[in-house]
Amino acid sequence: MGIAARLSALLEGVRIAFDSIRVNKVRAGLTILGIAVGVFVVTAMSAAVHGINAGVTSSLAAAGPNTFFITKWPMQMNSCTGSDDSCPWRRNAPLTLRESEAISRLPAVARVTAHVGSSVAIKYKDRDLPSVSLDGYTPRWMEVTAGDIAPGRSFTDEENESASLVVIVNDKVVERLFGESDPIGKVVFMQGQPFRVIGVYRTTGNVFESGGSGKVIVPIETARRRLNVGVRWLDLTVKPRDEVAQDRAIDDVVAALRAGRGLRPAQENTFFVSTQEKILELYNKIVGVFFLVMLVLGSIGLIVGGVGVVAIMMISVTERTREIGIRKALGATRRIILWQFLVEAATLTTVGATAGLMVGGLLTWAIRTYSPIDASIPPLAIVAALVASAFTGVLFGLLPAIRAARLDPVEALRFE
Repeated sequence: MGIAARLSALLEGVRIAFDSIRVNKVRAGLTILGIAVGVFVVTAMSAAVHGINAGVTSSLAAAGPNTFFITKWPMQMNSCTGSDDSCPWRRNAPLTLRESEAISRLPAVARVTAHVGSSVAIKYKDRDLPSVSLDGYTPRWMEVTAGDIAPGRSFTDEENESASLVVIVNDKVVERLFGESDPIGKVVFMQGQPFRVIGVYRTTGNVFESGGSGKVIVPIETARRRLNVGVRWLDLTVKPRDEVAQDRAIDDVVAALRAGRGLRPAQENTFFVSTQEKILELYNKIVGVFFLVMLVLGSIGLIVGGVGVVAIMMISVTERTREIGIRKALGATRRIILWQFLVEAATLTTVGATAGLMVGGLLTWAIRTYSPIDASIPPLAIVAALVASAFTGVLFGLLPAIRAARLDPVEALRFE
């Protein structure tokens, strides 16, 4: 079969497929729906994960390639149930601001940022948010954090030391409390105390960013002394000097912490050091679970659509038996008949994939518009969805196509 003949057969198969959709709306609709659901799930989750990936990359890039993190708890997936047996690290002494200051004096260290987290209610005039994320940082925290403060500014060393009642809010808080008005200089109340807004924090959403429903940032001393935020879960971000290798800085920090805690050589660390590589490893495990769920749900949709393809194509073969007999009598070969029905099946599933991509595109736009996640559909995901749907059509349409190709032309012409 030449190129022209193949192209003609392709267009003929596509035309017949659309005629079949128009005539058998319910059967074709169910087939298209199954494929569309599968493609929609894959597309939507791919878009969300792609946006989260961008946020994680941005966050880690802002911290610097050699930056590492010190926590009381391990950054890994485990079966911690809350008991001392399953979570032995719960007995570790918490990190302290004094240890943070000691680390900052090491020659290998350029910057240490201490952080504590909690939640708080915030009120402005007659509007209030019952629970927003509260973060307390040491000054110059923006040096190791993705995002920007605009308009406004961050807090100073003096404001931290004096536990000043100043606060930085994110755009979600601005939207819900201030609307279109300028938030800078406004006074909000947290735990009955008046805080002056000095900046608006904007960042890229990711799995580590908890401010999707509102976030406020205050000096760490303000969080500790004014808002009674405990420092039991304090964590540290350590940025080595540019000329210092990460391994050397980690060794120096570990030695300083062990010495400060009086740990003997045989004793294990009572804290955990995590590099960006370890965080990415944890992140990839989490994303792997999402992808597994995505593949399972997408496969179910494709299988449902594939079963529909078998049903509708079998009916189509039966209804067009005489037509197949006439085509064979006029010289059509088995290969031509097989090709035509496979094209018809692939067209049905491709229509379903296109519908799923369109709905997935709308959801992606909604995620990007109404959430901090910069979701986008990777081009490879679009190609994969179309190819997978076409392959499903060919695979499940193969049995009806073979049946049509093997029909005896004489018997087919006698069919009523």
